[in-house]
Amino acid sequence: MNTPHETVERALAASTADDCIVLASVTHSANLRWANNTLTTNGVSRTSELTIISFIGSGKPRAASVTRTGVDEATVAELVAESRAEAEGTPAAEDAAALVTGPAADDFDVPPAEASIGDLSAVAEGLSAAFDAARSRDEARFGFAEHSVTTTYVGSSTGLRLRDEQSDGRLELTGRSMDGSRSGWAGMSAADVARLDVGSLEADVAQRLGWGRRHVDLDPGRYEAILPASAVTDLLIDAYWAMGALDAHEGSTVYSRPGGGTRVSDVLSDAPITMFSDPAMAGRECTPFVTAGASSRLASVFDNGLPLERTDWIRDGKLQALMQTRHSAAVTGLPVTPFVDNLAMEVGGATDSVDDIVRGTDRGLLLTCLWYIRVVDPQTLLLTGLTRDGVFLVEGGEVVGAVNNFRFNESPVGMLRRITAAGRTQDAFAREFGDYFTRTRMPALRIADFNMSSVSKAS
Repeated sequence: MNTPHETVERALAASTADDCIVLASVTHSANLRWANNTLTTNGVSRTSELTIISFIGSGKPRAASVTRTGVDEATVAELVAESRAEAEGTPAAEDAAALVTGPAADDFDVPPAEASIGDLSAVAEGLSAAFDAARSRDEARFGFAEHSVTTTYVGSSTGLRLRDEQSDGRLELTGRSMDGSRSGWAGMSAADVARLDVGSLEADVAQRLGWGRRHVDLDPGRYEAILPASAVTDLLIDAYWAMGALDAHEGSTVYSRPGGGTRVSDVLSDAPITMFSDPAMAGRECTPFVTAGASSRLASVFDNGLPLERTDWIRDGKLQALMQTRHSAAVTGLPVTPFVDNLAMEVGGATDSVDDIVRGTDRGLLLTCLWYIRVVDPQTLLLTGLTRDGVFLVEGGEVVGAVNNFRFNESPVGMLRRITAAGRTQDAFAREFGDYFTRTRMPALRIADFNMSSVSKAS
């Protein structure tokens, strides 16, 4: 069986297109699941994917990509031929640009990394203690842990040879009282699976279940809301994913300027916030070059292999950049700033913890978990969603009890103008989007007039 780098070379050699790019990836993962204070399942999996991108002609070539999983040696040539045939039948590519050239990376022929169930042994040990503690309080613990490693290989007919290895660990812990009246959630992610700390999550979950022993019913309305880093992450991921430059340039998003063009250079917040992505972000490193299996409004196959660097999307409260391919940059007149697979936000001078923000709050809601978030209006980026597994009332600088759940309607871009307190930036893990986007660092924020539009029966 060919190794991934050999498969890349085999596909390039088989191509009869004028140019060709091949992307091969292998993901090894191991996972644990538990429910009712008992480990229930564990497993290990391996998945592989191969993408062939063929280019026919020069100037504005025709381009097409074909992707398959689990491709064996015998079908590589068939996939290459299929990609060429599709390219011959497509119109000239609007996003055409010169293909990126290489040198070849020194590690291109290194085999893909692997994960094993033993990687999660420390998690299993930590769960044993958490289960014992939960039983003593007539509570149950539920959750999931995973360690995955994805190795990506990119090769092209222009000599490009790149390899990247990404490790992802994530851990989620939910606690419930046996009568179902109280619940709490906490989660974390780390590239180094050894940093997944069951004990710290158990402390958070136990504290929130303790707060829930007193219940207060509240009506819908606008409340001062304290969002821990995880909740901030869920909202700002949507703000990031909406940063397509072409969509903004054409007037359809919150980043569109009335009358035409984008809002780049507009002030989005009076607070000294900087939101950025950086492939070299410590502990949140990500692929340092473009990997695009197909062209879209946010990505271009012609940009495969383009180096990525730190990009400030918002700097000192001002919109600084939007997601750009080389094609969209030519349309908008803005610099080339492609998507980067991590995100962080910092607030200048902020050093508080979420507990410090609670102590400084006269009355408000602590929103530990957001769920089922959907876009209502792209032009304001109005989102709707639900609170879940712990909404708590803060009075006089203390958490005094749990409250009913709400449906909220809020814009993460609009709320940046209503920040009344901010904490220090820390590693964060989103409840809603943690399955798709794990490399984040965020502060806790306190937001004025957070709109709880209705009471929810969700628990």
